[in-house]
Amino acid sequence: MELEGNSEPTILEMRSITKEFPGVKALDEVSLTVKVGEIHAICGENGAGKSTLMKVLSGVYPFGTYAGDIVYQGKTVKFRDIKQSEADGIVIIHQELALIPLLSITENLFLGNEPTKRGVIDWVSAQKMARDLLARVGLSDDPDTLIKDIGVGKQQLVEIAKALHKSVKLLILDEPTAALNESDSQHLLDLLRGLKGRGITSIIISHKLNEIEAIADEITIIRDGKAIETLNVRDDGVDEDRIIRGMVGRTLENRFPPRIGDVGEVLFEVKNWNVRHPLVADRMVVKNSSFTVRRGEVVGFAGLMGAGRTELAMSIFGRSYGVFQSGALFKDGKEIKVTNVQDAIDNGIAYVSEDRKALGLNLLDDIKRSVVSAKLSKISKGSVVDKVEEYQASERYRKSLRIKTPTVYEGVNKLSGGNQQKVVLAKWMFTDPDILILDEPTRGIDVGAKTEIYGIIRDLAAQGKGVIMISSELPELLGVSDRIYTIFEGAITNEMSADEADPETLMKSMTSTEKRAPKL
Repeated sequence: MELEGNSEPTILEMRSITKEFPGVKALDEVSLTVKVGEIHAICGENGAGKSTLMKVLSGVYPFGTYAGDIVYQGKTVKFRDIKQSEADGIVIIHQELALIPLLSITENLFLGNEPTKRGVIDWVSAQKMARDLLARVGLSDDPDTLIKDIGVGKQQLVEIAKALHKSVKLLILDEPTAALNESDSQHLLDLLRGLKGRGITSIIISHKLNEIEAIADEITIIRDGKAIETLNVRDDGVDEDRIIRGMVGRTLENRFPPRIGDVGEVLFEVKNWNVRHPLVADRMVVKNSSFTVRRGEVVGFAGLMGAGRTELAMSIFGRSYGVFQSGALFKDGKEIKVTNVQDAIDNGIAYVSEDRKALGLNLLDDIKRSVVSAKLSKISKGSVVDKVEEYQASERYRKSLRIKTPTVYEGVNKLSGGNQQKVVLAKWMFTDPDILILDEPTRGIDVGAKTEIYGIIRDLAAQGKGVIMISSELPELLGVSDRIYTIFEGAITNEMSADEADPETLMKSMTSTEKRAPKL
């Protein structure tokens, strides 16, 4: 099928798609056209309707639950479930990967579709097919390897290998690089380019605008459930600022808030911290690490995935990870004993996990309960929670952090990623911490919500708190931090002020134990 005035064939048209949930119109007559063999990006703020649109396309939301038409390969389709869309060559890879950790790569690749011989699973054929599929996505791992034993980047490639086995024609990826480091992200983007060269069409949803600018042929921007515009990256001269303007309806003049510059005395100090891997006795995940955080200071930690940043943070937060070997913590110059999470909270330390859904929130709770959950003693009389104080506290944070929801009785599972992250921040701010550890605080959220989170971080620093921020995005670290440490293989390799640092210097220190002076 071809569009009038355009010689390039189209593989997909979504015409006036409208999808409503109780009280919410998630999609309002959204139209989308995707050409054969292109990489088409969909951008928009959290809650704009991007994932909902793709769930409509893939049959997660079946025909009859939405209005409008889907024309695929020249025919109107009415998918009633995801199996029907996959049978037609449409495969969606969700942000939360659909892999079973305790099964092998082979078992995951063919789950529900195992090759058989005389009614019995033919594992010899499955192994051979698995090796061929893994080779196509650039993986050399043994197909017998358990999913839990490979990194997130490789798990993404396994998902794509599954899609290739299903003879994919249209591949949909929802935030495929959100949890990946720069190297794994680049490998995945190169793979998508390779698939494009073989005629496979891709639709990618991502908040990493630099990646979108680099890989996409066209970009459709969705705002508040409506398709605002479709941009041709090459012909329209698209850059990040242009995408942002379409997403938020305005130009973000200052994506990073100004530094206050009023940094005080040393508030928190870690000395000679050593932590062993919880399962591998001879592997040290944190090696003799020492650093300081001053009052009113944002201290960034840069490192590649697996460098030991999260392990360091979690071990400090009440020895939540690994086997503690040695080291000491000091607050205001006095040594503190932190052997469990409650000790950490009592000493004014808070930790915002990189995985808000698994470790930061109970998705069965509402906002009200989530906000107060880390320190119920603040609003309890005896052992009974004061419901009035619970409501007042959560409502105060709903307003001050601008959490987009009409009521604190809303379930956190119904919030967008950015608003979920604000609830996690509220939960730990409620504990009145002096030191706040933020692990990938803007992962998987849109640029508008990121700017709001940056403002919250700077506000916390302005209140005299010490903030430790772990991030895989170097521009973010450079824009928000006052000072940056780099980590490589569990050891701190460098320390520099954000004004002295640049991406090249940080990357060198993130990939070598050799200490290097920052570029001046």
